[in-house]
Amino acid sequence: MPIAIFFFGHWFLSLFSQTFFLHRYSAHKMFTMNKFWERFFYVFTFITQGSSFLNPRAYAIMHRMHHAYSDTEKDPHSPHYFKSMFQMMMKTKDIYLDILLRKVDSPKNFEKDVPEWKWLDTLSSWWTPRILWGFVYVLFYIFFATEWWMFLLLPIHFVMGPIHGGIVNWFGHKLGYVNYKDTGDQSKNTLPLDFVTFGELFQNNHHRFPNSANFAKRWFEFDPTYPLMKLLEWMKIIKFTRTSNN
Repeated sequence: MPIAIFFFGHWFLSLFSQTFFLHRYSAHKMFTMNKFWERFFYVFTFITQGSSFLNPRAYAIMHRMHHAYSDTEKDPHSPHYFKSMFQMMMKTKDIYLDILLRKVDSPKNFEKDVPEWKWLDTLSSWWTPRILWGFVYVLFYIFFATEWWMFLLLPIHFVMGPIHGGIVNWFGHKLGYVNYKDTGDQSKNTLPLDFVTFGELFQNNHHRFPNSANFAKRWFEFDPTYPLMKLLEWMKIIKFTRTSNN
C-alpha cells in the first residue's frame, strides 16, 4: 500500500504541476497570479517533479514552438516523424536542453512573459539535486517495497515529467477522436474522461482553443484540472485572463 500511495501521489502531483504551472500558466498564461504564488508553485513543481523537474522557461518556449509548428518538421515533439515514443522523447530532450542552456536563439514572441527564478533555475540545472531526488525514491522503495517487482516502478519516478509529456504528445496526436478539423494539425482527443493526464489528452480541443483554460468542450468530456483552477480562482490565488474563454 505505501508504494501504491507513493507512486500515484508522485504521478498526479507531478502531473498537476506540469499541466497547471508549466503548461497553462508558463506557456499559455491562461491566468495570472502574484509573485508570491508564482514562486510557491515554482517550488511546488520543483518538489513534485523531483529528479525530472522541467524548467518553466524552457518548457514554455518549447511548448510555444509545438503550437506554432504543430505536426511539422519544426515541431519539437510530433509523433509523425519518429518510429517510437522513446525516439520522440530523446529528440525532445535535445531541443529542451538547447533551449535551457541557451544554445539557440528563440523568437522574441516565444520568450514573452516566461517565468524565471535565477537561483532555482541554476540549482535545478545541476545534476546533484536530481541525483538526490533519485536517492530519496530508492530509499523509500528499500524501506517499503514488499515485492521485487515493485522496484520496476523506480525508473518511472526518475523521468516522471518527460513520461507525461511523451504520453500526451504521442497519443494526443495519433490516437482518438476529432471535434475540430480546422486545427491545421493531426491533434486528437484520446480520452473523453481524462483522469490519466488531468485533461492533457484533449489535444484536439486544446489546439483549436489554445488559450482556453477548460480543455473539455463537449458534454461528455471532463478536464479534472479545470475545477481545481476554479477553486484557486475562488480562493483568489489565480485570476483567469480574458483570453482564457473559461
